Amino acid sequence: MTPPNNTYPLQTLVGVGVLLIGLGLAAGALTIPSAAGYGGVGPNFLPWLVALSLLVCSGFIIWESRSGGFRAMDESADGPQPYWPGFAWMSAGLLANAALITTIGFIFSCTLCFVLAVQGLKGAEGRNDRGPAALLKDTLIGMAIAAPVFWMFTQFLAINLPGLTSTGWL
Repeated sequence: MTPPNNTYPLQTLVGVGVLLIGLGLAAGALTIPSAAGYGGVGPNFLPWLVALSLLVCSGFIIWESRSGGFRAMDESADGPQPYWPGFAWMSAGLLANAALITTIGFIFSCTLCFVLAVQGLKGAEGRNDRGPAALLKDTLIGMAIAAPVFWMFTQFLAINLPGLTSTGWL
């Protein structure tokens, strides 16, 4: 048996990273009001649930890495390799959505997120249909998904989402 300490420092680092994300989410949840709404739970319920789940998972990851490493990992390096350009496309989509949602509104920022994510997924599949026609098709599909979601939240549920205009329809 291998010694338990400092045997798998990168695996321990993953656990510490999850711990820091959980602590960051918990710190953010502290700033959300806890007034109970529909169903008896407040808007901070879900962030607290996710933060606590991440903290518990980080404890298990750190314990596992410090007591012999991730035992069930495959030793083979011949498996599927990560497709980093796809990761970059999807990350760009999420970051653009977060950065632009209050500027260009929910519908257009979510459409942009969808289009960028699709570019990453197409690349991961090895597809080359990335011309103007495919881009237009992806944009229309993204709008067909984002617009009804926006309208459902703003018009039917009376939940304010960032819009491009003050009418609640765009």
